[in-house]
Amino acid sequence: MISLVSGFSGNIVGVSAKGRLTREDYEGVLIPAVEKALADHEKVRLYYELGAEFAGVDVGAMWEDFKVGMAHYSKWERIAIVTDVEWLAHSVNAFAFMMPCPVKVFKNGEASAAKEWIAEA
Repeated sequence: MISLVSGFSGNIVGVSAKGRLTREDYEGVLIPAVEKALADHEKVRLYYELGAEFAGVDVGAMWEDFKVGMAHYSKWERIAIVTDVEWLAHSVNAFAFMMPCPVKVFKNGEASAAKEWIAEA
């Protein structure tokens, strides 16, 4: 399940993932939030929190993640991933060079620092 994280404004989309992520999570929450931010802003920043309750991603969700990333490839300004899931942190770090913007991984205990980083000018 993906839910929006409150406390962000403007071009920052904040989401939190719990349980197993599905295509419906992306289609119903993440994609509309990104599209709404892009309707009012040239670029978007993403704060993506995957806490202790995160249980994985199904194939449909992976495809939607890829599609939203590529559909708006030049529109990403900054991405903060907050997770203690080692394989996910390593994967993000391994592929961050392919993104057109800074991507930074934070541990769950560093969520406040991630929020500050995503919001800084």
